[in-house]
Amino acid sequence: MRIFSDESFLSHQTMDQPNWMDSIMSRSENHSRRQFLTSSAAVTLSLGAGVFVGNSLFADPTQLASRVDNAPESHPLIPALQMGTAALKALDEVKDYTATFTKREMIGQKLVDSKMEMKFRHKPFSVYLKFIKPVAGREVLYVEGQNDSKIKAHDVGFAGLAGTLTLDVDGSFAMADNRHPITMIGMQMMVSEILEQWLKETKMSDMTVNFYPKARIGTVSCKAIETSHRKQVSGAKHSMTRLYVESSTGLPIRVQQFDFPSKNKKKPVLVEDYLYSDVKTNVDLKDSDFSTSNSSYRF
Repeated sequence: MRIFSDESFLSHQTMDQPNWMDSIMSRSENHSRRQFLTSSAAVTLSLGAGVFVGNSLFADPTQLASRVDNAPESHPLIPALQMGTAALKALDEVKDYTATFTKREMIGQKLVDSKMEMKFRHKPFSVYLKFIKPVAGREVLYVEGQNDSKIKAHDVGFAGLAGTLTLDVDGSFAMADNRHPITMIGMQMMVSEILEQWLKETKMSDMTVNFYPKARIGTVSCKAIETSHRKQVSGAKHSMTRLYVESSTGLPIRVQQFDFPSKNKKKPVLVEDYLYSDVKTNVDLKDSDFSTSNSSYRF
């Protein structure tokens, strides 16, 4: 089975965006101009992001290794758990990094794409995003414990007239059209989530695990592992999961999740695809890299 040799994820056409302006206008004709612009910008900021805050909670990554050690030794998922744990450990020496974050998510009945420049720092948890698409120039900033633990964001064009917005991390605007929270962004949380899933699946049987030591993402050499359920099982979150680890660094750079096929489809359906490319680690990011006062930003 070929894990990855095509470039469809990075080169496919952008999906059409919904008419957010009509939806805002229909709520109330009595909005002030500022209220209208703020609402419009908040909705467009959420479109395609796929990383804003939700209500998912996961274990401390530092505790996962010991839980993996206690997993049933004969379960077919053990190689996947070991590979995921090693990738998580590779991040122990990483304090911060820059990357290009590309994602594809199933929102409703359509796949929504976005691509952004990213700055990330582990402590305190800090994220800066500048969108490449769907709306180039959009910026999002979140720092744990700062700005009243709210998101700072601004859009471009007409929606940008609202200026810098302050969004509740679990509010309806921040959560609109997104599968995962901004607090779940980053390679560490990505692989931690997969490990949590696999640990739960060690209680399930009839699973298949395939290992691909010479996978590639473009020109990047990877090791990839694919886990799948032979049939739909109660409690199984996904039909198939793929984790990609960069060969040279050992870092987890991509995860793909597939849902069980519906009655009229034979193959699992892609619902999540997250890729960290051009990763540069320990670049000594400063507080100013995560500040709205940074003169190179447009907050």
